Amino acid sequence: MTICYFTASGNCLYVSRRIGGRLLSIPQLMKQEKIEIEDDAVGIVCPVYAVEMPMMVREFIAKARIVTDYFFLIYTYGMGYGEAFAHVELAARDAGLKLSYINAIQMVDNYLPIFKMQEQIDTLPQKDVEGQIERVRRDLADRKTVTVPITPETMKGIAKYRKRLAEPILRKETAQEYIVNDRCIRCGVCAKVCPADNITVTDKVVFAGRCEVCYACLHNCPRQAIHLKVEASPVRFRNEHVSLDDIIKANE
Repeated sequence: MTICYFTASGNCLYVSRRIGGRLLSIPQLMKQEKIEIEDDAVGIVCPVYAVEMPMMVREFIAKARIVTDYFFLIYTYGMGYGEAFAHVELAARDAGLKLSYINAIQMVDNYLPIFKMQEQIDTLPQKDVEGQIERVRRDLADRKTVTVPITPETMKGIAKYRKRLAEPILRKETAQEYIVNDRCIRCGVCAKVCPADNITVTDKVVFAGRCEVCYACLHNCPRQAIHLKVEASPVRFRNEHVSLDDIIKANE
């Protein structure tokens, strides 16, 4: 089994490790001219961002040549996932893939404009993350199938959503929301953990227009020097089972 993952604060890397198999970083794969993956089972583990997959993951599905009899996707999410399952079904169809299984594991939501991180962290015991992962592991071992019906109402909702969040606008506006304060020592960690190569560090930190809105830079800054103009909490989060070095190796 091969798992391709996208991770910013460690949740998806941890889930990927717990499921097991050959693990491949999507940001690293996307740097290749050609992506070819063949295995008896091939899956993606990624977070829910604004009720769908990260933009890079959607681009990965379109770019990669995946050959498998069992294609699956596992989301991690904090509060909800809306039409996220439908987004995967449509992306798979467009790529000529049959989606065999999809599921979601509730963990910590790292979206700082809305969520108070300490409250998210404090609710972790109630979410039974290990139990959720174990159920997914059993499903995958049994090659369970899950279908995602696509209705006309679903299509209308997705079209409206994508029109509202046009990708170039989203990426540009997000890049303008970051503030780097005087705690910054220009160590370069933010650039190393950014999956989109969107950050350059010289005598200052510069954000380009390719932001994935993953907030890896905010959550992994060792000095907590990066902030948003509007954020609900000063607390930062990284999965307790994943190190900063793990995030760097996945995204550098």
